[in-house]
Amino acid sequence: MASVPSLASTVDQRIADALSAALPEAGSADVLLRRSDRADFQANGILALAKKLKGNPRELATKVVTDLTSADASPSSLIKEVEVSGPGFLNITVADRAIIETLAARAADDRLGVPYTEHPGTTVIDYAQPNVAKEMHVGHLRSAVIGAAMVEILEFTGEKVIRRHHIGDWGTQYGMLIQYLIEHPHELDHEGDEVDGEAAMSALNRIYKASRAVFDSDEEFKDRARDRVVALQSGDPETRALWQQFVDESKIYFYSVFNKLDMEISDPDIVGESAYNDMLDETCRLLEESGVAVRSEGALCVFFDDVKGPDGNKVPLIVKKSNGGYGYAATDLSAIRDRVQGIGASTLLYVVDVRQSLHFKMVFETARRAGWLNDDVQAVQLAFGTVLGKDGKPFKTREGETVRLEDLLDEAVERATAVVREKAERAGLDEREIIENGRYVGIGAVKYADLSTSAVRDYKFDLDQMVSLTGDTSVYLQYAYARNRSILRKAGDTVPTPHPELELAPAERALGLHLDAFAATLAEVATAYEPHKLTAYLYQLASHYATFFEQCPVLKADTPAQVENRLFLCDLTARTLKQGLTLLGIRAPERL
Repeated sequence: MASVPSLASTVDQRIADALSAALPEAGSADVLLRRSDRADFQANGILALAKKLKGNPRELATKVVTDLTSADASPSSLIKEVEVSGPGFLNITVADRAIIETLAARAADDRLGVPYTEHPGTTVIDYAQPNVAKEMHVGHLRSAVIGAAMVEILEFTGEKVIRRHHIGDWGTQYGMLIQYLIEHPHELDHEGDEVDGEAAMSALNRIYKASRAVFDSDEEFKDRARDRVVALQSGDPETRALWQQFVDESKIYFYSVFNKLDMEISDPDIVGESAYNDMLDETCRLLEESGVAVRSEGALCVFFDDVKGPDGNKVPLIVKKSNGGYGYAATDLSAIRDRVQGIGASTLLYVVDVRQSLHFKMVFETARRAGWLNDDVQAVQLAFGTVLGKDGKPFKTREGETVRLEDLLDEAVERATAVVREKAERAGLDEREIIENGRYVGIGAVKYADLSTSAVRDYKFDLDQMVSLTGDTSVYLQYAYARNRSILRKAGDTVPTPHPELELAPAERALGLHLDAFAATLAEVATAYEPHKLTAYLYQLASHYATFFEQCPVLKADTPAQVENRLFLCDLTARTLKQGLTLLGIRAPERL
């Protein structure tokens, strides 16, 4: 089905046409239409146009009103009322019929009238980047949650999305781990055939602590570990096989954590640092031959006029160290080459900590100088802030240690399950449903708290607030959806049906106008990479629905037609809430 024009876009076009008719010499002018608390919409563009043409804005506005009212005189008119306000604003109220007819068109479409992007490209999203042989902690949460939401949102708009999990699977620490495993060959053995994430991480933690203790106390072991790094980098088969064992063991753990997060991670999408090893030398050679990188004190560096240290001297991006080792920059630049030249990406989206902004600014600029990024290929950092505790400081345990991600998720599910259990009898939930919904609510609460904050800002992790039934929480949205579905079940054989001929109550109008804004909101979110604007839309939708539910009886409405029309509004609200939550990676239980 073709996309459904929003009321806002239709009104905007109608006013633009009226402006052209009233003042042909004006050409195309920006109407500057926005939602208003004085009417449905307000158009402010006439003031700027009148100033440009040295005319009277109120007189011009009056001419536009005359054209609008004459063009909208039919019973199926778009505009119910338009008035000139202040120095030349237009306050526009759309017809009830237009609201319901537009919503009916949206309801008839499986995509709720959301169009596909006109010019789809290929976006590689780099997100959820844990490290091999290390536990995931609260710091890994934001990249995973924000990245997964952007994957869903962009795919829904028609963009081709390639997922990339740039895991930390290379470095000098693997010499220590592999050497220890060679000397203690059964440390990664497990009883039985099935290995769960907890067992895998327990074994990895044990080896890491034990190898670190030996490394710090035994100089001969330290020398052997360093030799093992050389063997790893040179491709020694035995060393590579043991390294792969650490990677595979870590993946078991990664998958278990992402499963708790209700996120799907596929093996082909895990392309770690090691995948670019064979490209590093060529990347450095290309940079040096093109003059983008220069030698400085033995290291291969890229300098920038606007990046300076405290002493005023330029701070370089070090691509290759003076000892011949490669820095993170060489890997990141090789990844850009692969994603642009190999995959054919038109956009590279990096969901990484704001504290890495300078690094990526220098990497992106280097890639532009080298010609790997250009007018046809953009690289964007979707930077995110820090997860804070209730005290406003970086989130830690009482012992001052970093919070394990699994512990955090388990506690969220435990708290949420208690909330669900309190309402279970009234909702008619059995124990299986209580456990299942507790998981959906708990994980949803964690995701929503993260996504509802502008990504670049820090936010406080407060589970009490996250699982609250009131306020801007996912639980509030999930209960709004479940309440809605309950009404639709109680309606029995009565079919939700739009009735454009009916007059709408204020709460119905407000709900309808907000429902119509779903497609425009998604377009803005996808373009600006700002999922918090979708959470804000959904919260406002649930709030409008709560007011509608309070002021407009549904099943006990005055006439059968009104019952059907209000059920239609309920049904479209439920579908919109569910679609929005799905794009954020949050489940919407049918009963709660």
